[in-house]
Amino acid sequence: MITVDWHAVLMGFSVGLPVSALFFVGLAWGMKRALASDRAGLWLMASSFCRISILLAVGFALTASYESNWTIAGYAVAFFLVRLGAVFWARVSKVPGTATQESA
Repeated sequence: MITVDWHAVLMGFSVGLPVSALFFVGLAWGMKRALASDRAGLWLMASSFCRISILLAVGFALTASYESNWTIAGYAVAFFLVRLGAVFWARVSKVPGTATQESA
């Protein structure tokens, strides 16, 4: 029987929510800067490097300091839920009059 350390899961989840929100806010910021720039690739690479580095560093630090793998499970669940919210928000707030992509 697997024993779940719910305190560790809650710790990972509570840290994961703001870090994941920061990740997707950074994604939106990087996309806006890239679309308005002549060097879109540079903005996208720099943005992704910073976002991924922060996300992984916080996850590693959280797991190392709490000494439980259950923290990373809560962290991952928080990231997944924030991702679902970001995708839902992006679909709902679509700019009117934009063309929808057709599938072949």
